[in-house]
Amino acid sequence: MQSPLFGFTENQTQDRYALQNPQLLRVALSGHEDVLARKGSMVAYQGLIEFDGEYQTPGQHRARGRTGEGLDLMRCSGQGTVYLANLAQHIHVVDVDHDGLTVDSAYVLALDSTLHWESIAVDSQYGISGSGKYNLNISGRGKVALMTSGQPLMLQVTPDKYVNVDADAIVAWSSSLRVQMQAQTHSSGVWRRRGNTGEGWELSFLGQGYALVQPSELLPPQNAGIGGGMAAQFGMGQQGARGQNQGNIFSN
Repeated sequence: MQSPLFGFTENQTQDRYALQNPQLLRVALSGHEDVLARKGSMVAYQGLIEFDGEYQTPGQHRARGRTGEGLDLMRCSGQGTVYLANLAQHIHVVDVDHDGLTVDSAYVLALDSTLHWESIAVDSQYGISGSGKYNLNISGRGKVALMTSGQPLMLQVTPDKYVNVDADAIVAWSSSLRVQMQAQTHSSGVWRRRGNTGEGWELSFLGQGYALVQPSELLPPQNAGIGGGMAAQFGMGQQGARGQNQGNIFSN
């Protein structure tokens, strides 16, 4: 049997996290530390690997019910190699250190079990109830595998160079950054998308750090068919675009 497919053999590496290709993550387990992965993301494994549903603490469960932000995870343990992917999205491995990482839970593929996460709120500059965005703040030391729709853009934020990002395109940012949700319009039109430009809510970042942006305003595909209808498929944001949803209502 011969085929060019035999060129796509598994990578030989000693790294715990390694990209088999841009859309496929290889995680090596030695039996000493588990990895938490998005439920259903395993596409293959070798060795003695066990998969169990990950327990949510009462605090995480309450926060999930209040904000809609959380992680649906499975615990991968044992010795061997597990391959993870999600609808061929691009995968990026990030080292989390003492600065921490803030991320939309929809873009998390896997993370070390030693890391801690909690829901945080980003408020609207207008103080309008329901227009804020909820995200996860991941802290500790370890690795996180993030997903993007296409190749992303990493923007550096400095005290003399702040960055504004569409609320539906932002994936993650340094937790040390100051962030506020805003709409570049006068207050009387806050619910409307910016004139006839189609632009709505955005996040403004100040301080020292980085912001990761994907070249898409669509939600990750795994959410497209889960009770979201057209709004979930076409750039309304899982939580952050509540203002956009309301904008469409109020502008009609």
